[in-house]
Amino acid sequence: MNNLQEKNKHLGNILKGMGRVMVAFSGGVDSAVVLKRAQEELGDNVLAVVVNSELFRDSEFEASVQLAENLGVRVHQTEMKELENPDIIANNPESWYFSKKLLYTHLNKLAEEMGYSYVLDGMIMDDEADFRPGLKARTEEGIRSVLQEADFYKTEVRALAKELKLPVWDKVASCSLASRFPYGTKLNKQIVQQVDQAELYLKGLGFEEVRVRYHDNVARIEVAGDKILELLDEKEEIQNKLVSFGFDYVSVDLLGYRTGSMNEVIEQDQWETKLSAHA
Repeated sequence: MNNLQEKNKHLGNILKGMGRVMVAFSGGVDSAVVLKRAQEELGDNVLAVVVNSELFRDSEFEASVQLAENLGVRVHQTEMKELENPDIIANNPESWYFSKKLLYTHLNKLAEEMGYSYVLDGMIMDDEADFRPGLKARTEEGIRSVLQEADFYKTEVRALAKELKLPVWDKVASCSLASRFPYGTKLNKQIVQQVDQAELYLKGLGFEEVRVRYHDNVARIEVAGDKILELLDEKEEIQNKLVSFGFDYVSVDLLGYRTGSMNEVIEQDQWETKLSAHA
C-alpha cells in the first residue's frame, strides 16, 4: 500500500464514524474529494451545501451545484450577503476571518436545523503555510477539515481526485474576488463586478490562469510567466477593453500569476497580532 492509499484509507476511517455530514462544497478539487469520499463512506447521509456569494462568480456557483448533482449527492443551495457586513467591506487582513466566520456560523445553523452531525470543509495541509485567518474561524466553529486530519497535500488531493475520476481533478484554483483588492480598499459591488468582468474577458482570450488586481484606476494583470508575451501580443485590444470596464491604466505583473500576491505586503507577526485581537 502506497502513501496515497494509506491516507485515503485513513480519510475513509475518519468519515465512517461521522454519521450524517454536511459538506461546504465550492466545486474545487479539495471539496470535491471530500464530497465524493463522504458519499462513498456514508451514502445518502451526505448533503452538499453550495453557497452563492457576492464575492464569487455565479458561474462557479452554478457549476458547483451541477457537479454535486452529477455525483448523485443531495444539494442545498443557500446564499450569503458578504457586502452587507462592515467587517468584510473594510477589506483588512482580518476581513478574511470575518468572511469565514460568517460562512461557518451560517453552515452550523443549517446543520443544526437539518440534523447533520458535522460540517466538513476542504482545507488541506498546504493551507497551514499561507495567510489563512479562516483557519481560526474554522476552529472556533468546530468545522472538520478531514483532508487536513488525514494529512493531505495539494498534489495528493489532485492525484486522488484523478483516481476517483472527478472532472475537476486539474481545475485551476479559484478564490474570493476580494483577493484582487489591496488591503484597505473598501469593497462594493461596482468594483467587484469591474474586476470580475476583466478576468472573464481575459479568460475568454485563453488565459485560464489569470488575476486582475485592482489598484484604484490601475489594473495589474497576472498571467503565467510563459503567457506574458502572448498577453503583450494583444496589448492594444486588452488595454481598450479594460479601459471600457472603468480602468484608466493597464499593467502586467512581471512576476506572473501567483495566488495570494496581495498577502506579500503583510508581515507574519502583523496579521497574527490582528487576529489575536478576536480570540
